[in-house]
Amino acid sequence: MRPAFGGPRLLLRRLREVMAEQISAQERLDKIVVMIAANMVAEVCSVYVLRVDGTLELYATQGLNREAVHLTVMRAGEGLVGLVAQTAESLNLSDAQEHPSFSFKPETGEEIFHSFLGVPILRGGNTLGVLVVQNRAHRKYEEDEVEALQTTSMVLAEMIASGELSALALPGQEPAARRPLHLPGEGLADGVGLGHVVLHEPRIQVTKLIADDPNREMARLETAIESLRAEIDDMLDSEDVARGGEHKDILEAYRMFAHDRGFVRRLKEAIGTGITAEAAVERVQSDNRARMMRQTDPYLRERMHDLDDLANRLMRQLTGEKPTAREDLPENAIVVARHMGPAALLDYDRSRLRGLVLEEGGATSHVAIVARSLGIPTVGHAENVTSLADPGDAIIIDGATGEVHLRPTGDVESAYAEKVRFRARRQAQYAAIRDMPAITRDGVEIKLNLNAGLMVDLPFISETGAAGIGLFRTELQFMVANSLPRTAEQLDLYRKVLDAADGRPVTFRTLDIGGDKVLPYMDVVQEENPALGWRAIRLGLDRPGLLRSQVRAMLRAGAGREVRIMFPMIAAAEEFDQAKAIVERELTHLRRHEHRMPERVQVGAMVEVPALLFQLDELLPRVDFLSVGSNDLVQFMFAVDRGNNRVANRFDVMSPPILRALRLLARKGQEYGKLVTLCGELASRPLEAMVLAGLGYRSLSLSPAAVGPVKSMILELDLRRLAAVLDPLIEQPKEGGPSIRERLRHFAEAEGVTL
Repeated sequence: MRPAFGGPRLLLRRLREVMAEQISAQERLDKIVVMIAANMVAEVCSVYVLRVDGTLELYATQGLNREAVHLTVMRAGEGLVGLVAQTAESLNLSDAQEHPSFSFKPETGEEIFHSFLGVPILRGGNTLGVLVVQNRAHRKYEEDEVEALQTTSMVLAEMIASGELSALALPGQEPAARRPLHLPGEGLADGVGLGHVVLHEPRIQVTKLIADDPNREMARLETAIESLRAEIDDMLDSEDVARGGEHKDILEAYRMFAHDRGFVRRLKEAIGTGITAEAAVERVQSDNRARMMRQTDPYLRERMHDLDDLANRLMRQLTGEKPTAREDLPENAIVVARHMGPAALLDYDRSRLRGLVLEEGGATSHVAIVARSLGIPTVGHAENVTSLADPGDAIIIDGATGEVHLRPTGDVESAYAEKVRFRARRQAQYAAIRDMPAITRDGVEIKLNLNAGLMVDLPFISETGAAGIGLFRTELQFMVANSLPRTAEQLDLYRKVLDAADGRPVTFRTLDIGGDKVLPYMDVVQEENPALGWRAIRLGLDRPGLLRSQVRAMLRAGAGREVRIMFPMIAAAEEFDQAKAIVERELTHLRRHEHRMPERVQVGAMVEVPALLFQLDELLPRVDFLSVGSNDLVQFMFAVDRGNNRVANRFDVMSPPILRALRLLARKGQEYGKLVTLCGELASRPLEAMVLAGLGYRSLSLSPAAVGPVKSMILELDLRRLAAVLDPLIEQPKEGGPSIRERLRHFAEAEGVTL
């Protein structure tokens, strides 16, 4: 006998009350699963949330072991929950353990439950998680119970999409609803745009899910459908459409869908569960999108766009909402649209418009021609961007490469912000000294190299007159990719970098991931102290296949040229030996297969771990060069997390302990005749760069925007006079606190050195 089902309307009403309570996200989720279980007479109710790393994490449960919350994690496609997430379809089983996809998680205690109902938590067709109910008895859940759970999942979808659950997650394990996305497209108009998303045709947000009067909602739906059909008929009868062409074909497709009985039936069935007409449209269209997004047939995927437009038109009929005024743009707006005509683009306030992203439209389309003439960076063919982007999302577009970065990571944001800042702040005085070597007044040359990591950085080499690239962060290519870059893709990038350098030296740092640098397609290892954990060279040595493919790509890219390879976070000389052995092995492989060899290979280590300061006599004979990663070295020496605002500024890098360590490295390099450079943020600030030169550094790697100011400072500097002041300050700091920053600033002012 079927247990008494409380019905969706009562459940939704109670859920609305819980959503309005001023409680924590975890308390809210815990209440929701208890409420759903009670309403559906289920012994188990669980919420699994899809994370940025592609796994599903148990966020709340009623009926399973509570200790399993935030502990149970499974891959997409693993188990029944993973299957629901992968297919975006409900799964209703009377005996879950007999299903071939069943996966046993001992920590949950779910082995005593047999019946299983899982529904995907969908928003805009994208899966955000899975909602599950279970019972001990063998039974199939009824159709109205499935409908109720699907309706309830809409509430959870909005909660996940709001970002409320991010506070419950560790870095790199946040809900995927807000994950950074890199979307390849086609560059239509050159330039870089940084800003926030404005949807050309904004999705109407459904604020009321629960129907007060289902009969009234049914009547509203029927009226809206009739109005929509009449609107489409009127457009088809208009003179410019009646002559035929592509627009007529699109409208004919709209009319076909608007009269489709199956589409209308599903809308009415959704209203029958107790939700409003608007919520019914959103739910049915989200289900349609979820199915069509998994189709490979281009025709079917194109029909998805037709259904999107139809659903939006129907929603406007229901709400009476009109498109927002084009002149009411926020600052730094990036307009995102499926397609757009040139007239619509001209309607926008160009003083606030920073870029345009289109799902359709080629380089010769009228809107692209207008965008180029207006100097608006534009990217076309960015697949599905209108569904993936939410109003207000941070976004970066590159009209030269056709790349779109939605909700970009800090590294990507910094790289592109650097390009924009550099161009905006470039001044005539820096252009005038671009081709001059950075030589001090007393005749000492300081090589100024660039820190880089993306294709967008490469033009800076010639624009700044840099001596080369002192740090190429290879992990950025991995972080912006949707899957692990193949060796051929890495080879292509490294060749382009060396080509752009045009004979100048380039130092490639091998993959530095882990800690706060998470790859969305790799399993994340949970660690209490990620910055001190399985990252950088530790990961590379434990996964030698990954490191070997990267080294091979670097060596092949350097055919006939010099290649510099640097290993990050070396903590012991023996680690460097292991990493260098991989380089030797790959060189042997290239010789055996008669590849063209690099003219010269130099292998070095980054000094980031303080333990290396006490192994320099063992390490320096083994390396060709050292590069100081001052960001991490300072962080580890002071035991201060540089990402923690409470302590990050607690200590000044211009303090004698740090400067003594940096001086030791420079002097040891000179003693062994090995180059010691520095590639951290220190080198990008003129005062700190001045001190580094005074400590003995003759090669610095810095951000592109810093080259002009730092070179200008060097040209005005007398190193002998600086050394006379600096050494006593480091050895015998006087009163005034642990930092000697102000005294060095006074020296610069007295010497006429511009900081």
